[in-house]
Amino acid sequence: MSELGRLLTAMVTPFNNKGEVDYGQAKKLALALLDSGSEGFILSGTTGEAPTLSNEEKLKLFSEIKSTISDRGSVVANTGTYNTAESIELTKEAEKTGADAILMVVPPYSKPSQEGLYQHFKAIAAATKLPCMLYNVPGRTVTNLAVDTVIRLSKIANIVAVKEASGNLTQIAKIIEGTADDFMVYSGNDGDTFPVVAMGGRGVVSVVSHLVGLQMKDMIDKTLVGNNKEAATIHRGLLPLIDAMFMVSNPCPTKYALNKIGLNVGITRLPLVMPDEKSAAAIDAVLKNYTIDIKP
Repeated sequence: MSELGRLLTAMVTPFNNKGEVDYGQAKKLALALLDSGSEGFILSGTTGEAPTLSNEEKLKLFSEIKSTISDRGSVVANTGTYNTAESIELTKEAEKTGADAILMVVPPYSKPSQEGLYQHFKAIAAATKLPCMLYNVPGRTVTNLAVDTVIRLSKIANIVAVKEASGNLTQIAKIIEGTADDFMVYSGNDGDTFPVVAMGGRGVVSVVSHLVGLQMKDMIDKTLVGNNKEAATIHRGLLPLIDAMFMVSNPCPTKYALNKIGLNVGITRLPLVMPDEKSAAAIDAVLKNYTIDIKP
């Protein structure tokens, strides 16, 4: 699939009551998300609890979801780790599953230099024929992927996109300005989607699209045709829900909300725990104000 889509959902990984990956429920969730506005998925990302998944679980998840959705949507497989050699091997295996693209996160913990980041991503991209998406999320990785490094990496043929979750709109604008027109800049934060798309970004890798995908897609579509007044109204209206979904560590609130509406995705794996009673009540209070697009 050459087209990844504008609204990509960073999909949660469902677990059963034994704490095992529930592949059947994952497939049901993916189909329900496609029906509610999503055009593709980031699998085994931050929201998918990647640090708790084994490589075998990741690869089976990529394969099961792609075989289920076929060409209805794209599968972007997160194969990035803080170990370049392991990332390369996982990327090679992910390509065999039928994934449409690869997500490469800035390595956490190691705090590499910008040259180290360039060489890391260059090596992973060289190991696959698939298009690759960079993922900058300094709030989790500590290290920021600098504008100049993104521009430099964008010149590698199969590095075609970046998921920018720095929250720095000036940085994002400079990336859009400094890269080719066909390089895709995705907002990595739901709350930044409207300004990023308005500045020329491609779309969003979204969490709240689990619940309000059609509304997010409508906002993006309106922005693309210059209907900024209505798009901004949708944007402002969604902000309380976005805040609620990050009230405690992602994806705990999203899993709670999906369970609440009847899409049983189980609980999070340790060290993450589900929202406590006070947080759950606060999430409930916000959810009741929204029309939920996804259907169990």
